[in-house]
Amino acid sequence: MAQERVGRRLAAILAADVSGYSRLMGIDEEGTLTALKVCRRELIDPKVAEHHGRIVKTSGDGALVEFASAVEATRCAMQIQLAMAKRNAAIPEDRRIEFRIGINVGDIIIDEGDIYGDAVNIAARVESLASPGAICLSEDAYKQVKGKLSLEVSDLGEQQLKNISEPVRVYSIRCHETPSLPTRKLPDKPSIAVLPFQNISGDPEQEYFCDGMAEDIITGLSRIKWLFIIARNSSFTYKGRAVDVKQVSRDLGVRYVVEGSVRKAGDRVRISAQVVEAETGIHVWAERYDRPLDDIFALQDEITLSVVGAIEPSLRAAEIERVKRKRPDSLDAYDLVLRALPHMYVAMPEDAANAVPLLQRALALEADYAAAHGGLAWCHETLFMRAGFSDENRAAAIRHGRAAIAHGRDDATALALGAFAVAMVEHDRVTAFEAFERAVALSPSSSLALFFGSVALAYGGEAERAIEWAERALRISPLDRLDYAAYHGLAIGHFLRGRYEEAANAGRRAVQSNPGTSVSHSLLAAPLAKLGRMEEAKAVAKRVLELEPSFSADGFCAALALPTLLARPMVEAWRAAGLPP
Repeated sequence: MAQERVGRRLAAILAADVSGYSRLMGIDEEGTLTALKVCRRELIDPKVAEHHGRIVKTSGDGALVEFASAVEATRCAMQIQLAMAKRNAAIPEDRRIEFRIGINVGDIIIDEGDIYGDAVNIAARVESLASPGAICLSEDAYKQVKGKLSLEVSDLGEQQLKNISEPVRVYSIRCHETPSLPTRKLPDKPSIAVLPFQNISGDPEQEYFCDGMAEDIITGLSRIKWLFIIARNSSFTYKGRAVDVKQVSRDLGVRYVVEGSVRKAGDRVRISAQVVEAETGIHVWAERYDRPLDDIFALQDEITLSVVGAIEPSLRAAEIERVKRKRPDSLDAYDLVLRALPHMYVAMPEDAANAVPLLQRALALEADYAAAHGGLAWCHETLFMRAGFSDENRAAAIRHGRAAIAHGRDDATALALGAFAVAMVEHDRVTAFEAFERAVALSPSSSLALFFGSVALAYGGEAERAIEWAERALRISPLDRLDYAAYHGLAIGHFLRGRYEEAANAGRRAVQSNPGTSVSHSLLAAPLAKLGRMEEAKAVAKRVLELEPSFSADGFCAALALPTLLARPMVEAWRAAGLPP
């Protein structure tokens, strides 16, 4: 008996379904069915016929349509989505009927009017990747329409589709006329949205890991007081959708967008993350992490801490650059603090003196602004320690330091700056260490709190904790402009423990990071003297006096109220290196 011949042909297949169909039916079964019938009668059937398509079959919430041309299929889909967007404009969001559409081109089998084959299955799977109101095309379909239609395209990359053996590259398109959400006004402080991380490993089991990464980063960023972070429920509406960061910025009212992806290969995982300034498209920060997949939850915690720790200083630098472009007469309290920051970070008297009036203007606008009090505390600490130990600067450092702690109970940066001044100038280490502990508990990824905390702990004689905090800070933010503070903490901590080679290495790194400060050089001279490398120690000591002619070993120790266990060996080493007593 001869085998019946199977009918085949090349076709463009359009698959569509209604987003949230079950929810709509749960709200109003009859109303939803009636609305769908009206959509089909007034819009879908006429548009399919206009573009020479054939409706193969329909279900309650979907349709399968065959076209002879991918261009006609895509043009039909675009017109349907545009028309639906206009219809939905006056309808409450929870009652809107929104279609997801997928298009593929391939060989199909025809049997009694129905169509079958991988080409049909791929169209259905591609449709599931489309966001409500959008259209996704397989690579085969996109090749047929590229350059022939005006499209706004986002490349979603290769996707591992369910029950399809080979990955399929997918493109998302959106019509230029599609109405967008009203543009939201940006908040006064920097605003950021963390989008769901893409799972590009082809392993559905990694989906929870991707979501967990983004959720943990949202939680970490939400602890940073000076940031406005979009909640998970809003940013996760973009899950599985092609994303235009400028549109996300308009929709959510954010200046920055965090994107990321996860790829698993064997027993390793690669995580990529980036921060984009939405308005300009400039990458503020980007990093890639390759790790063994031994303990997935420990890995998630490690990467989250690293990402959040790197994002904070990167955003702060971006914000400083942005505010530099604003007119001086249009600055608010937040802008004034940002303008002061570059001067504060140098930790030199001249720069601190330039920052003070900016911070005073900020307090004139907002008297209990914790960040401004913290900045002034740091500036006056710098002026006190490096410009003559004046009573005026001492009193100001203490006053603003305590105000920062009082007003910044939920602001890790303000707490850290206030605690630093209280520890270094007032020597109330109990209050200071409590504030540092609170800062790190509020924001475990705050490198600034860890940097300054390590220094305060070191000068208080707590060597091991100083080393631990410094190492944590450098691990979180290895390229931070404040890293010299961590090297100060390491240098003193290792010196206290008699590990002079490690102390000298840390002192050398401190000098490299901030060569203009006498403190960095003094913390290198001491361990070099203990190691017996006197020629090198004396050369470094000479540089200390060039930078600070009034430096004296006893005066430094007295100004910081150093405990005897640190002061005695430090003074001995400095005198041996040639520094005055």
